[in-house]
Amino acid sequence: MTTAFSLAPLFRQSVGFDRFNDLFESAARSESGSTYPPYNVEKHGEDHYRIVVAAAGFQEEDLDLQVEKGVLTVSGGKRDSSGESVTYLHQGIAQRAFKLSFRLADHIEVKSAGLANGLLSVDLLRVVPEEAKAKRIPINGEKPALN
Repeated sequence: MTTAFSLAPLFRQSVGFDRFNDLFESAARSESGSTYPPYNVEKHGEDHYRIVVAAAGFQEEDLDLQVEKGVLTVSGGKRDSSGESVTYLHQGIAQRAFKLSFRLADHIEVKSAGLANGLLSVDLLRVVPEEAKAKRIPINGEKPALN
């Protein structure tokens, strides 16, 4: 019997964080306990991330993406099916409304989004400005040039 616990749930609601304090804060602020629709958070290199949301049955006009104050919100709503007279004998594809929120780390930007084969992909990129990057400081300042 192991006493270790998984921190995987903490990584679901944050993208691009490298600091544990931010992960815990993000998990504590998480308002959505919903697991619908399922999604993946992927890392594709040092500064490239992707969120993939299973959006089966949704079309582009049914989905909405917004970024506000460092929070990416993905929402979807069921289309108005007026004009269609369909009686479902079994409806296994849940097209219910949803709202997913992801708190983005500093300097993470949404680059693009696409819907293909029932999967909504949101590409993210970490763009760190020069003034925020680490700088090496010489000890004792610069040495004078010898002639």
